[in-house]
Amino acid sequence: MAGSVNKVILIGNVGADPEIRRTQDGRPIANLRIATSESWRDRNSGERREKTEWHTVVVFNEGLCKVIEQYVKKGAKLYIEGQLQTRKWQDQNGNDRYSTEIVLQGFNSTLTMLDGRGEGGGASRGGSDLGGGGYEEYDQSRGQSSGARSGGQSNQGGNFSRDLDDDIPF
Repeated sequence: MAGSVNKVILIGNVGADPEIRRTQDGRPIANLRIATSESWRDRNSGERREKTEWHTVVVFNEGLCKVIEQYVKKGAKLYIEGQLQTRKWQDQNGNDRYSTEIVLQGFNSTLTMLDGRGEGGGASRGGSDLGGGGYEEYDQSRGQSSGARSGGQSNQGGNFSRDLDDDIPF
């Protein structure tokens, strides 16, 4: 098959505070455990049932690692886009083991915090919550924030209602 897609989208809750490690040259790597749950009513008994899946997420993107380190805590609700990767490793007895993980690296990955700021923050693609439902865009290539907020506002005091004042003939 010439074209293929490896993309994972998760919306779930963080099961424990993220673990941040550093490579020998100082780059951060974040490890998260994300729980996704589904619930249904059993047809036979009428009881409510629930099933939870646990996912291991590894983040190599430096901008996202900074956001995770500062804002993501146990219980935070996250939207994640990444790729599935399986790696082979050996346990203490020398047996081959395999781990399948969702990997966020490069520009093909997304992390959006879905909680309000009081419950763990709100960020997207490495941004940080500025309150009021907005977020600051983070330029991963330069490691700088642009100051732009969602809703058309900026930190320089832009007037959102003035931005919408135009002559649309309908």
